[in-house]
Amino acid sequence: MKHQLTKRALLLLLSASLFTGVSAQTEAVEENTRAIEFPDIPGYVTLKSDLHMHTVLSDGNVWPNIRVQEAIKDGLDAISITDHIEYQPNKNDIPHPDRNRSYELALKAAKGTELLIIPGTEITRSMPPGHFNAIFVKDVNKLKQDDVMEVFREAQRQGAFVFWNHPHWTAQKPDGVATLTDMHMELLKEGLFSGIEIYNDNTYSVEALEIAQKYNLTLMGNSDIHSLVDWVYKVSEGGHRPVTLVFAKEKTVASMQKAMENRQTAIWFKNTLVGRQEFLAPLVEGSLELRREGKGPVPTLLIHNHSDADYVLENISDYKLHNFASVFTLKAHETTTVMVKTIETRESFDMKFRVLNAFTTPYKHPEITLMVQ
Repeated sequence: MKHQLTKRALLLLLSASLFTGVSAQTEAVEENTRAIEFPDIPGYVTLKSDLHMHTVLSDGNVWPNIRVQEAIKDGLDAISITDHIEYQPNKNDIPHPDRNRSYELALKAAKGTELLIIPGTEITRSMPPGHFNAIFVKDVNKLKQDDVMEVFREAQRQGAFVFWNHPHWTAQKPDGVATLTDMHMELLKEGLFSGIEIYNDNTYSVEALEIAQKYNLTLMGNSDIHSLVDWVYKVSEGGHRPVTLVFAKEKTVASMQKAMENRQTAIWFKNTLVGRQEFLAPLVEGSLELRREGKGPVPTLLIHNHSDADYVLENISDYKLHNFASVFTLKAHETTTVMVKTIETRESFDMKFRVLNAFTTPYKHPEITLMVQ
């Protein structure tokens, strides 16, 4: 939850109080505090997405339009409703032989908004291979086949992006360890899947991250939501769903797919970022606005964090800090005062930090540089 209202939100709040009273005022605050915020990075727009979710058209508890409304409230840029192909427990009450129906309903619900709706589905099989999502598909109905390898090949013919869902799911992997089988190796050899979920629901897999690095897979983090986002992630208490951050050239479906195929993603959940150094470093640096006060040997830096993440930084600079030990936290949407001992008065200098709540490998953190003018 945001800790400080932005200038835009304050203006909204003032307008609401002048013209529509307390009700609109409350809505303005709620809108500001709920939307997930991260900056664009040089050369790319940062698209916040949830690409694994369910509705009553498979085993979820809500209609597709609710998924659209939740995404808009959360400030997402793109979603994919990935109802199961094979598992349809509600079909007696809600018969729908057309497996594209949830996408069509979501697309209709999102009309007139900026939310991108990505067509998708979940391939639901026992282990191996387990569950996979195919998104950017053309026709889900053609994926309803008995031979699982043919399902993946059909997805490939349709130009879909396929990723492995919750490879650490204890219902299929009792030890919780994501492991490649011979079938997975065959799928990789044929190029039939390109991504893997590191975060799913409320769980994290370090082994999945290791597999992603070894086989150069796109990093994914999604909610796999079946009930209400607000209930599962306690949004009213400041929680949020896991999201995949996609670094695309523009906010279009085609650009988003190309970015994912090029592995231009990161994950954010439970105040943890996971991604490649080339994307995480500019994302964190772009979140921070620095202002210097004083020119003596102990200058003061005012660092404002514009993102939703509380960044836990470790000072690895040539200069020690005067009001912190080596590790401190830049709270989301707050300004933190940092005093630096430069020993001599310097017109400019660099401060280097290791971001401890972000990971580029299972045990390595990205490093950032802040230039002090």
